[in-house]
Amino acid sequence: MVELKGDERLDYLLAEDLRIIQSPSVFAFSLDAVLLAKFVYVPIQKGKLVDLCSGNGVIPLFLSTRTKGSVLGVEIQERLYDMAVRSIEYNKLGDRISMIHGDLKEMPQQLGYGKYDVVTCNPPYFPTPQKKEINGNEHLAIARHEILCTLEDAIKASSQLVRQGGKVAFVHRPGRLIDIVELMRKYRLEPKRIQLVYPKLGKEANTLLVEAIKGGNPDLKIEKPLFVYNENNDYTPEIREILYGAE
Repeated sequence: MVELKGDERLDYLLAEDLRIIQSPSVFAFSLDAVLLAKFVYVPIQKGKLVDLCSGNGVIPLFLSTRTKGSVLGVEIQERLYDMAVRSIEYNKLGDRISMIHGDLKEMPQQLGYGKYDVVTCNPPYFPTPQKKEINGNEHLAIARHEILCTLEDAIKASSQLVRQGGKVAFVHRPGRLIDIVELMRKYRLEPKRIQLVYPKLGKEANTLLVEAIKGGNPDLKIEKPLFVYNENNDYTPEIREILYGAE
């Protein structure tokens, strides 16, 4: 049995044979996290992976289905860290996934420089607004706004953690594309793959996936666009396969 606190629930992790603790008032993972976990390159047989801004551990759990390597999640909010730890224990994955309750800005010094093959991050998307505009729910406000870390903080830490030739992948909003490319290059990360995700055909892209290599040469590949919904507002076959596996 798993201990659930307050309004927490135990959800199935889509197509995977895993369960995850979620809370509507604290944190529930979005499609963005799923897309990042499926987009990023991972070494299949071995390797060291670290996920920054892990929330309730959704990306480490997804990554564990794609690699036999070790996955470390980093989350600054104690409540979300605790949810992730209990989900990992429930799925009996403690030998392959671990969590750290801490600030990503401190992770390079704490974990070591250039020690990881892959770094993923689903950071807060929005600059911190005026106090009156911030979500009254502290957990949601921190997850959405750059209150405890900025985009530059996340990219800098990722670059310091990943080894030369290793991969760093982010999910973000298309409006930050130029910022992401400039900051990645500032910290010796060369963008290699970009994919734009659209709500449906005819709409503007609302999600950006970027993968970079530490110290790589300029050579960017634009992946084919990904559409979430069809004209009937049902998931497209591509999204259904990502969410539920091949039919």
